[in-house]
Amino acid sequence: QVRLVESGGGSVQSGGSLRLSCAASGYTYNIGCMAWFRQAPGKEREGVVSIESGGSTNYADSVKGRFTISQDMTSNTMILQMNSLKPEDTAIYYCAAGGRVWSGGRYCPHHIPAFGYWGQGTQVTVSS
Repeated sequence: QVRLVESGGGSVQSGGSLRLSCAASGYTYNIGCMAWFRQAPGKEREGVVSIESGGSTNYADSVKGRFTISQDMTSNTMILQMNSLKPEDTAIYYCAAGGRVWSGGRYCPHHIPAFGYWGQGTQVTVSS
């Protein structure tokens, strides 16, 4: 079993920055992909960015150039640095983990069923 705990959400004005963290514990040796998903009110959960254990990343077009994902394998922690935030980034952000997947020419595609472990979510609110 893998446990994921997010931290770092909050409220910020448009153009501001936030940093989210996800700490993984338990049987982390099975993790090949980690990702951030988000869900805004009334919308479906969507993939934001994923990272494969070897460091390959996969960003959603909506966040490219603004968000940066990184991971610290020694502490099993994943970081999401979010800059130039926009009101449309407002959502609950979820950390997710799963096995290593290669599909469609990339590692860790943002397919929800491929991620078997989820955090509780952290709220990000961006005001205009």
